[in-house]
Amino acid sequence: MPSVCLYFQVHQPCRLRRYSFFDVGRLHDYEDHAENRRILDRVAEKCYLPAGELLLQLIGEYGGAFRVAFSISGIVLDQIERHRPDVLEGFQRLGATGCVEFLNETDSHSLAFLFSPREFREQVRCHRERVRSLFGQEGRTFRHTELIFNNALAAAVEKMGYRAILAEGTEKILGGRSPNLVYRPAGCRKMKLLLRNYPLSDDVAFRFSDRNWAEYPLTASKYAHWLHRIRREEAVVNLFMDYETLGEHQWRETGIFGFLRALPGEILRHPDFCFRTPAEAAEAGEAAGGEFDCPDFISWADEERDTTAWLGNAMQQDAARALYDLESAVRGRKDEKLFRTWRMLQTSDHFYYMCTKWFSDGDVHRYFNPYESPYEAYINYMNILDDFSQSLKKRNKGETR
Repeated sequence: MPSVCLYFQVHQPCRLRRYSFFDVGRLHDYEDHAENRRILDRVAEKCYLPAGELLLQLIGEYGGAFRVAFSISGIVLDQIERHRPDVLEGFQRLGATGCVEFLNETDSHSLAFLFSPREFREQVRCHRERVRSLFGQEGRTFRHTELIFNNALAAAVEKMGYRAILAEGTEKILGGRSPNLVYRPAGCRKMKLLLRNYPLSDDVAFRFSDRNWAEYPLTASKYAHWLHRIRREEAVVNLFMDYETLGEHQWRETGIFGFLRALPGEILRHPDFCFRTPAEAAEAGEAAGGEFDCPDFISWADEERDTTAWLGNAMQQDAARALYDLESAVRGRKDEKLFRTWRMLQTSDHFYYMCTKWFSDGDVHRYFNPYESPYEAYINYMNILDDFSQSLKKRNKGETR
């Protein structure tokens, strides 16, 4: 039976305050608290609350036949727990239906696997514990930051006990094969791999309101017809996108909520189709797609679908190396506040803001970037890292801030 796997990534970074050279040694609070609260409130009202209520209605209306999954970063969970308990309660109500799977990821939405295996494992365990505590679920599926994936990551995740992992269905690895099958990561024995169908996902996430798009307007019946053409018995169509697509990236006025409201009925109109969560899709059958051999890192970002959105230039590489070079010093301080700050600075968005790629994806980079230029983002971040490094040295000498 062909299935549809609908998964949403929920993430909002902790945005940094404008931090100049003259602030180093003077200001040790790096977050722009007012901006973080303003954006969280906006996204909560435009997306998290109305979208959550709609999903809850759809689950009830279709008697459990409609199923969905979330991966909620620890960074946004911190903000939601602190400022918007109503949003957290909404996610918990969804989880209580039994029709929603909560995935695991790195708690800080970080690039830790690329720099520190130990830090990566600890962040995954931390996120697993938070999901268990908040939603009562034991994580079965892993979704790495920005869908970054390779063989080594899959092997490490399988050792941590996960049975499924998500990745981008990029042609440079598939080589003409379909993304709509379950695969087995090279080197793994039991774990299954689900690949994002990025054309169909991006039709909703990026093209839905584009009046210049040949398929505009996109209706639920048209979209379901495209899915129904995928008739292979073992097919699983993986639609992965940001949750903020609903109401924030695609405003309510575009009709995005009406589209979502009608979509389950249009898909389930075909008796051969069903909805499954990632764990259910992975368990439903064997790896019919065969082995997915991916020695180099891929991701869901930009046309290249690699890690260059975060580590593609000298500024990004310098900032990341400087951050992770502090790991031993941070661990040696045994200071929980410093440790939390170091992890907050690992969030991948900080490096994304330094990206200098301005090709077809330039509008995307500009939309999500609070800085005037990548250079400004780099200088701001390195000033903060300079102050943080000095704070570590002072603590090493037994001084206080």
